[in-house]
Amino acid sequence: MSIRVATTIDAPPEVVWSNLADVGSHVEWMLDAEAIRFTSPQRQGVGTTFDCDTRMGPFRVTDRMEVTQWDEGRVMGVRHAGLVKGEGRFTLAPADGGRHTRFTWEERLSFPWSLTGPVLAAVWRRNLRRLKRSVEQG
Repeated sequence: MSIRVATTIDAPPEVVWSNLADVGSHVEWMLDAEAIRFTSPQRQGVGTTFDCDTRMGPFRVTDRMEVTQWDEGRVMGVRHAGLVKGEGRFTLAPADGGRHTRFTWEERLSFPWSLTGPVLAAVWRRNLRRLKRSVEQG
């Protein structure tokens, strides 16, 4: 399953990146992520590994992830290696002369249960609205 959602955030990419680079704080804007536990000594950059307790309706799973791409201020990529398998990527691009950020979230995933793309896309769009609100409100 492939899903792509995007939003424009009223903050420059470096401000958005500072929120995104703090992987442990993702539970604050991802409603489906309940807890993140790092399984590597590092907490940022390629090679960072962590378990994310994820809830989607009645389904709960520990999503094992590894950061596979880290282009400071621009791209964070992850590999899902547990029951959920696949790859995901957050991309930040300057908009309006760098005063705003176009934030794109793409995932290619396979699940041990049946979920539809539109359901996940709706959840992730809601997550992006929460991130946007959090960044814009400081």
